[in-house]
Amino acid sequence: MALTFEVDPAFDRALRDGITALWVDVSNAGGAVGFVPPVTGDVIRPELVKHLAGIVEGRTHLIVGRDEDGEVAATAFLTHNTHRLMRHWIGVYTVMVHPRHQGKGYGRDLMAATADAAQDIEGIGAIRLTCRGGTGADRFYASCGYKEVGRVPDAIRVAEDDYRDDIIMLLPLHR
Repeated sequence: MALTFEVDPAFDRALRDGITALWVDVSNAGGAVGFVPPVTGDVIRPELVKHLAGIVEGRTHLIVGRDEDGEVAATAFLTHNTHRLMRHWIGVYTVMVHPRHQGKGYGRDLMAATADAAQDIEGIGAIRLTCRGGTGADRFYASCGYKEVGRVPDAIRVAEDDYRDDIIMLLPLHR
């Protein structure tokens, strides 16, 4: 069964708790979403609050995917640029699909819903994202149409002796 996607849903305690739980589960399963396991909701919540502040300020859009039980199963956050010379592209952050749903095509569905949401925003011509090298995420995003446009070697330190490239990818939007 496919996920049901919604852009900018009404935010309530259930959605907050669902995103927090998703982020914890993805992080603890080794997902490259800003943390190194193990993490708890208390560690995740301050980062979620930053995304929520962006939503309140109109700088960020939430794409949420729900499974057949209505549970939060996937998210992505689109964030507008504040630099006046870069307002024609938008960034996507914290792209997550719950580990129990991996391998079902939901990641591609999420990226398609994210591209659709970005395309609906006036003046946006591309989506930019970054991903952690060594995870295979770059191959996944390439399969969704993103092109690698830059790479910063060893920019991400996940452990004292484990450095990863920060890979910059871009998806031009076709209007």
